[in-house]
Amino acid sequence: MKAWISPLIAVAVLIGAGSIAQAKPLSRIIAEMGLSPADFNVVNATTNAMLADGMPQVGTERSWSNEETGSKGTIRVRDVRDNCVHFQYFIEPAGADQSREVRTRNCRDASGNWVLTP
Repeated sequence: MKAWISPLIAVAVLIGAGSIAQAKPLSRIIAEMGLSPADFNVVNATTNAMLADGMPQVGTERSWSNEETGSKGTIRVRDVRDNCVHFQYFIEPAGADQSREVRTRNCRDASGNWVLTP
């Protein structure tokens, strides 16, 4: 079994990191962002597609949208170094007044798997 953490879960972890003392379940973090689990599935699939062909280039962007919920966003590669890709997520939940920004970093391990890293 490959050892990796979904970029989707990484986003939720980073969003919840500010309130570690108040440990929240993933479902609550997702709900507070205004995204549905289906939205997170779309974000995850988009991120995985960006990593599927190897190391993406800085500035590469992909938009995502969930036609069922109306949520949408953009994922941008903001940096690539030391075998790691630094992502910047601009998330626009349906009905929200403004977008939210989240950053993650995924690095390749010795086996070539993408792993969320601090």
